[in-house]
Amino acid sequence: MNLPQEVRRLESLTPSLAQSESQDLSTPAVEFRNVHFSFDDERVLDGISFTVMRGEIKIILSGSGGGKSTILKLILGLLKPDEGQVLVDGEDITEYDESQLKPARDKIGMVFQEGGLFDSLSVYDNVAYRLHEGGIPEEDVEREVRLLLRFVKLENEMDKLPNELSGGMQKRAAIARALVGNPRIVLFDEPTVALDPPTAATISELIIRLRDLENVASILVTHEMDTVKYITSAYAAVTEKGQVTVKEEGDKFCLSNTKILMLREGRAIFSGTNEEFVQSDDPYIQKFISGTEMEPDQMTQ
Repeated sequence: MNLPQEVRRLESLTPSLAQSESQDLSTPAVEFRNVHFSFDDERVLDGISFTVMRGEIKIILSGSGGGKSTILKLILGLLKPDEGQVLVDGEDITEYDESQLKPARDKIGMVFQEGGLFDSLSVYDNVAYRLHEGGIPEEDVEREVRLLLRFVKLENEMDKLPNELSGGMQKRAAIARALVGNPRIVLFDEPTVALDPPTAATISELIIRLRDLENVASILVTHEMDTVKYITSAYAAVTEKGQVTVKEEGDKFCLSNTKILMLREGRAIFSGTNEEFVQSDDPYIQKFISGTEMEPDQMTQ
C-alpha cells in the first residue's frame, strides 16, 4: 500500500530509536504473565495476563482505582510487579534497572491524560524535544516534526505555545510527540477525557489510523464508552487518490484487531471483542456500559 506522505512514517533517525520492520509479527508487542501488584496491603492487580499484538488495540476498562494506570506504569518500568512477568517486544523487563530499561522505553510512545506538554516550549519544540536531546541535526528534526504535525493536522500551529491551543489540539500535539522515533507501541491514558464529542472523535481517528495504517500496537485506558464504541467499529483506509478515510461499519461489524480487557477488584472479568462485551450478562459490565452508578473498587491505582 502506498500511503500518502502525511501518514507515512519516517525511518528512525537514531540507532537507539530504530525499530526493525522485519521483526517476528507473532511476538506480542506487550505481554503480561500472571502479574500481581499491591500498594502496601491493598491489592491492585491479581494475576493479570494478556497480550497485545502489532496492529492491535487493547482497550482497558475498570471502575475508578481499578488498576488501569498501574498497568501503563508497569509497561514503562516505573513500577515493578510483586509477582509475574512484563514483556515488551518479547523481552522480559520485569527485573530491569533504569539503564536496562532505556532501549525498551525507546520502543514506546506515551500520551498522558493531561497531555504533558512543556508550557514554555512551542508545539514544534515540544515535539522535537526528544530529537534535540539526542543531538539529531536540525534538518532531520524539522523533517520529522513537520511530518508528525501534518499527521495530527497541527502543522499550522507549530509556533504556538500549549496555552494557545484548545484541549483537543494539546492532545493531538501530545500524540505527535509520542510518535517521535517511530515507536511500535503507544500507550494512551484517557486520551479523550473532558473533550467535546467531535474533538474526541478526532483523537479516536488518530488512534485508529495508527492501528490500521502504521501497524502500531496500542493500549488505551479509558472509561468512556462512546470512545470504545467508535474505536471498535471504525477502520482507516486509503482511497485510490491517496486520501485517508475513517469509516464506520455499524453495530454488526466486529473488529478482530481491537479487544477489550475489563478489570474489577484487580482481576480480569472480561477479555474479548466489543460485540461480546456489550452482550455480556455480567451485571457489573452492564452497569459500566450504561454509565449507571457502580460501587468503587476497594483499592487505589
